[in-house]
Amino acid sequence: MELTLQRTKKCEDFTKGTLSIEGIPFCDTLEPGRTAIPEGRYPLFVTRSPKFGQWLPILLHVPDFEGIRIHAGNTAEDTEGCILVGHALAKYRGRLFDSRLWLQRLLKRLAERPEGEMMWITVK
Repeated sequence: MELTLQRTKKCEDFTKGTLSIEGIPFCDTLEPGRTAIPEGRYPLFVTRSPKFGQWLPILLHVPDFEGIRIHAGNTAEDTEGCILVGHALAKYRGRLFDSRLWLQRLLKRLAERPEGEMMWITVK
């Protein structure tokens, strides 16, 4: 399964993007501007996060970063470098809505892949 995070706007405080699954836009993303992860292709797994106490996607082999997860949050202040998912509205700069809902939708979609199929995420 191939996911793509296409960054659409980089600001000092935050970086906005679009997450696609198999080339189809899925949801909006938000990362902190100062610690956005490097562009590249990374293996993606769903593991239990000790910090969040739930099953979350984790990106592996990110240069100079560890523990990069995809999780819920509304603003760049809700993360130290991870990718937040949700729905962005143009009039609310640097904010996501319905983040928990979009995280659950993402986890469901990842669980529907064929058993044993690797997951990858490309960050552009």
